[in-house]
Amino acid sequence: MQYLQQIFSENFCNLNGLMEMSLRFFFNFAIVWFIVHVFYYPKGRRRDYYFTFLLLSVSIFMLIYLMDGSNLQIGAALGLFAVFGIIRYRTESVPIREMTYLFFLVALSVLNGTKADLSLVERIAANLMLVATVWGAENYLLASKVGCKFVRYDNIDLITPERYNDLKADLEKRLGLDIVRIEVGAVDFLTDMTMLRVFYKDNSATIKSVDRILKLPNENI
Repeated sequence: MQYLQQIFSENFCNLNGLMEMSLRFFFNFAIVWFIVHVFYYPKGRRRDYYFTFLLLSVSIFMLIYLMDGSNLQIGAALGLFAVFGIIRYRTESVPIREMTYLFFLVALSVLNGTKADLSLVERIAANLMLVATVWGAENYLLASKVGCKFVRYDNIDLITPERYNDLKADLEKRLGLDIVRIEVGAVDFLTDMTMLRVFYKDNSATIKSVDRILKLPNENI
């Protein structure tokens, strides 16, 4: 009974703190959702990363916000993210674009979660500058209309420089692509196989992560 009286005698509900946390939470979530839904998803089309980005950013925000006044502070929250990254991604090849978005959204959540002495205008301006950076990168730096595909090729007689045009014509016929450039990689003369990196004209608005797969999946797995 004395314990309950002690609880209710203290500040049981700080309405101002609750309101501030709620507003900053929904502000951070709105910014993160906008970046993921408007910039990442239309090109990436990966619902698993969509899910990961949203939940991880929310988790990092809450950790930073609630730990900001404790001795753990930001280092512990970022340490938890590092442990998560090692466990989750050490056995899976994560595309560079997805990993960049992941770190970008974590940094954004850290910015919104810290209780730094920033005015509301400064915090909003910082978020808008980050959003503008993503917009510029997606629309200009990643606006290339050239796709890239790795191909295991079985006719190594055509990989010599003097037969480049024959190689290009054969690949265009078999792949149905308008090829821009071909790079020859490793060659296995025992099996008459070589690895080619094929660049082709791509007018699609989506990023095809499957193009970067170097080998076919094992059907026995």
